[in-house]
Amino acid sequence: MKVVRLEEVEKVPVEANGAEHVLKQMPISSADGAPNFSFRVFTVGVGGQTPYHSHEAEHVNYVIAGAGVLVNEKGEETPIEKGQFALVLPHEKHCYRNVSDTEDLVLLCAVPIQWE
Repeated sequence: MKVVRLEEVEKVPVEANGAEHVLKQMPISSADGAPNFSFRVFTVGVGGQTPYHSHEAEHVNYVIAGAGVLVNEKGEETPIEKGQFALVLPHEKHCYRNVSDTEDLVLLCAVPIQWE
């Protein structure tokens, strides 16, 4: 078993092309022996966004803090805020963008372990 506080988990800059002001934490991953799911936390700073991308598997996201938009392949923006869940289906191109001028957007992202 593992129990950890998020503030104890190292924040690492996301270096992917298109990422701006994004930090990643891995509170639960294959390094912990997790056989099926990985939990990642992304902090998207003011003016930041995740890379525009897609995946082979679905992603389940939960907004821990802040507000932003989930952008689809057509460029349409769906507002998201603290307390909301978002489901991104396989092969859906998307990115998350922070729309706040003062607060970070913090997202929990659950993915199959092979996509951590």
